[in-house]
Amino acid sequence: MRLLVVEDSANLGRDLREALTRDGHAVDLAVDGAQAQEFLASYAYDAVVLDLMLPRVDGWSVLRWLHGREPQPRVLVLSARDQVSDRVEALHLGADDYLVKPFAYDELIARLLALSRRGGASAGPSLRVGALEIDPRARQARVDGKPLVLTPKEYALLETLCTERGRVFARTTLFEHLYDARSDASDKVIEVLISTLRSKLARAGITDLVETRRGYGYVVA
Repeated sequence: MRLLVVEDSANLGRDLREALTRDGHAVDLAVDGAQAQEFLASYAYDAVVLDLMLPRVDGWSVLRWLHGREPQPRVLVLSARDQVSDRVEALHLGADDYLVKPFAYDELIARLLALSRRGGASAGPSLRVGALEIDPRARQARVDGKPLVLTPKEYALLETLCTERGRVFARTTLFEHLYDARSDASDKVIEVLISTLRSKLARAGITDLVETRRGYGYVVA
């Protein structure tokens, strides 16, 4: 997933970005609401992890600002404010979920995956394309029940293509989905990922899963 973490605590923001990146997600970090709005105006995110008590522009204002904008990311509020009235207000303003600090990282991940499924990213806990099975919760791909050893980026690429089977993804679209704003790579890295992914699939007995539509991009038909 392409994620935006909005957190003014330097330590927590850094820890969340590093942990989510290790799990294979592309993560940008905003330290206040104004910076969050700049990121959201520039990139399409699958989900936003949003603190409420932020400098310059607070989280409540970010929720109001997001209302009616397209594309509309899912929003998980992550806040120390634990009153029922705060949760109700955030949900009324458009938040999709609310998690109170302190929190368990595993719960945060589970809630983000649930939000992605609610947003149409997956109809269930696993995806199947012939002999290929993808388990988004475990971030694991299998062929005929045998694990397929993939790097986090290869896995993310495969999951993205299979989740929206039939959609042709331009190279630039895939790059923006898989890499955060800090990356100094070019979108040509997608060609390398496609090549290594195809090689690993072929060794597992799956050929021609990822098609190239010349001039358009890549698709799992």
